[in-house]
Amino acid sequence: AMTPLLVLLGAALCSLTMSTEIVPQPGFDLKEAEGKWYLIGFATNSRWYINNRDKIKMGIATLTSTAEGHMRVSYASLNKDGSCSRKKYRANKTDIPGKFVFVSRRNEKHTIMVEIKYDNFALIYDMKKKKKGCYILCRRIFSSRLILLKEKFRQLAYRVGTLTENIFFLPKNGTF
Repeated sequence: AMTPLLVLLGAALCSLTMSTEIVPQPGFDLKEAEGKWYLIGFATNSRWYINNRDKIKMGIATLTSTAEGHMRVSYASLNKDGSCSRKKYRANKTDIPGKFVFVSRRNEKHTIMVEIKYDNFALIYDMKKKKKGCYILCRRIFSSRLILLKEKFRQLAYRVGTLTENIFFLPKNGTF
């Protein structure tokens, strides 16, 4: 009599975890996503980001594709002292369009393009080991739809388990 109940509970738990699976936007096209984007927010329960959130400012991410379809990411942000902080990496394409994997000596990061309007915004999900995070990129920072975009971003962050207090919208930096 207990076995059917356990099977039912197991199926219910399985459906709960499946409903929170994050998948890329159907028909994702990396060529369309190429170009300059402003990083305007992030959401994560990662201790490092939480402890350093006051130091993180808006930056520019430039996305390009390689001939093989991999994604190159170049990120630049202005530091308080006026110097520029830059990071570059290549995320390898997977069998699923819109899902990329970046492997370094220390870890493996999966990036999923959850929702993108190529001329406006991109909602991106990142996961490395057990750390999950989301990012919001915009083509323009003065979008009339910014309030709606921020709400969409919050919903994605909640869906992946980010606490409300760990959703950050970044202050402008330098000339942008």
